[in-house]
Order: sequence, then structure tokens, then C-alpha cells
Amino acid sequence: MTVDRKTFAVYAITKHGVAIASRVLSHLIGADLFVSEKLIASAPAPAGARRLPLPMGPTLIETFTAYDCHIFIISIGAVVRMIAPLLKSKKVDPAVVCIDDAARFSICVLSGHVGRGNSFTDRIAVALGAQSIVTTASDAIGTLTVDILGRDLGWTLDDMDRNVTRGCAAVVNATKVLFVQETGEPDWWPADKPLPEGVQYATSLEGVDPQVFEILLIATDREISESHPAHWKNAVIYRPKSLVLGIGCDRGTAPDLVDRGVLAILAKQGLSPKSVKELATIDVKKDEVALLALSEKYGWPLRTYSPEELDVVPGIQNPSDKVKQHVGSRGVSEPAALLAAGADELLVPKQIYTEPGAGRSMTLAVARRAFAKRQVEVVSL
Repeated sequence: MTVDRKTFAVYAITKHGVAIASRVLSHLIGADLFVSEKLIASAPAPAGARRLPLPMGPTLIETFTAYDCHIFIISIGAVVRMIAPLLKSKKVDPAVVCIDDAARFSICVLSGHVGRGNSFTDRIAVALGAQSIVTTASDAIGTLTVDILGRDLGWTLDDMDRNVTRGCAAVVNATKVLFVQETGEPDWWPADKPLPEGVQYATSLEGVDPQVFEILLIATDREISESHPAHWKNAVIYRPKSLVLGIGCDRGTAPDLVDRGVLAILAKQGLSPKSVKELATIDVKKDEVALLALSEKYGWPLRTYSPEELDVVPGIQNPSDKVKQHVGSRGVSEPAALLAAGADELLVPKQIYTEPGAGRSMTLAVARRAFAKRQVEVVSL
């Protein structure tokens, strides 16, 4: 969903439509209702209903990008004609759901996956006791939804435009697909449900011949375009939020230096910033301007720990008596990363970054979150 959008807009232009809208609104807290001007007083419309001049095209020009989901109690044909000039791409278009005037059907018209239209359609159907109509192939046959896989777990696509359409076609047509999970939550597919026809599972790229498969679906926090170019070329890449950055810096370090340092170290280690879940540091740094700026810029929450909590963390590779003298702990970046990630060992031990003439430096350590393993048969390759 787009952050600055409201969630639901509901449109009704008939008496039956207004009655249905009232039922829908009781299940969608905060939804805005637009009612035809001729009916707003006589229907009667629920309190707070907004006047909808007809024809409604001019209103839709104003509202279309302001909501995540538009619910029309209007015929699909009419809705398609009205919204057609407003469509841009599946990356940004809102969901559109149509309900018939007898509330028998809740029908997804637009943005079923990326815009969550299918989910909204099902939700509205439950509210009305109606039949949900979803026509996207992966949902209809119960296979992987490649373009939104793991989204509810916080996963993102590395590139929404690269190989995604091919991936969708591959799983829908039940061709040979390999899901390689190097990291991330195990419940991207129900544990008690067999993998869809054609989909195999592995936990490593080692021994995988990318040409054997129609497409690879890879959940990883690594940058593999250079280390595994053939795999990368034939893959859809998912970025689970698997990395925790333990971070420290001299007081007053410039935010731009810290920003460049984090990206430079991650790039050198072959790790994707898209897989960072959070930052972790010592509590005396909770008001450090550079760390707060980094947190805000990338949406990485900043977690802090006391010196006592950090000082007893096992697995520190670079303890320092000097650091302990200053802050009360043998280290900051390494124990903070381990503690926040719930990990036993570091993925990247403490790295120091500075720039000529800066007079300040930063330290960064990386830990990978500990995830449960999927209890499914792993392919022997």
C-alpha cells in the first residue's frame, strides 16, 4: 500500500447500492463513502457520506490516486470505461473491486496482486456473504504468486521488472521451477501444504545448474549478479529482511559519511541494503544525529542496548579495552548486531570506515537473523 493514501473509497449510485455500502462500511473502518447527489438525502445515506456529482469522472480524477482500494457498487463495464484513462501501471494503480446491485458477487477488477485487490475482494465478500471472484491465474489454481511472494513477511522484490512476468508464467504453467532459500522466514508457503506442481526447493545455489530450470526464485540477502551471473540472469530475486547492522561512530560524525560507509561496507561484503531489517547500537548513541538520519532515510529502526547488555554477549571477535573504558562495554557494533539478530556468530565482523580529512570514523558489523528451517524435502542437485 502507498503510505500517503487512505485505504478505502466506496461509491454508490442506486438505492440498493447505498444499502450495500452501509453493510460494507461496517466492516471497513475509516472508509469514505461517495453517494450520488440525488440519493444522498433520500436513500438515506449513512452519516458522513460525501456528495458524488454525476457523471462521476471528474471526482475519480481527484480520488483515484488517493486511496489504496476503490469499491464500486456499479457494473463492471461502466467502471472499466471510467477508470481506463486513469491507469498507469501495476506498480502504482490502486485496487478496484466491483459489487453487483444484489451483493451476490465481489469481483476483483484491477491490481489483484501488487495492489492487494484479491485480498480486498475476499475481505469484502466475507463482509457481505457474497462470492469472491478472483481471476488471476496463480490464485485461481492455487500456485505461487511470484510478484508478491513473501510480501506479508516483509520481503521485497529486488527488481519488479526483471524476470517477474517470466516467473509468473513458469509457475502457472507448472514448468520446472526451483525456489532457493538462502535466508528468510520459512512460512512463505504453508508448511502443511505440498509445494505447487513443478516447484522444487533448495537452500543453496551450490550445484544448481540454472539452465535446467525455467526460472529460479531466490530468497537471498547476497548480491549475486557478479558471484553467480548465470543464476542471477535466470532468476527472480527476493530480499527478506535478514540483516542487522550493528553500528557505532564518533560523536558528531557527519551523516553523509556514515551513509557512505554503510553502503560501501555492504557492497564490499556482497550484501544487499534491501535486506537490512534494523540498526543496533549502544544506548548512549540513541540521539546520535548520523544514526538517526540513517534510520530515517532507509526506514531502518534504531534499536539500542545498555553497556551491561552488550558486554556479556558471546561471539565478539574484536573486543576492546579502550571501548570498554569509554562506554562500559568491550564492543558496540559486534555485540549489538548479534543481540538484535538473535545470532550466535557474526556474518561480518567489525569494519572501520573513515574518509581523508574527516577526523571521524564509524564501525559496522553485520549479523544474519536466525530463521527456522522449512520442513520440506530439499532437492539433491
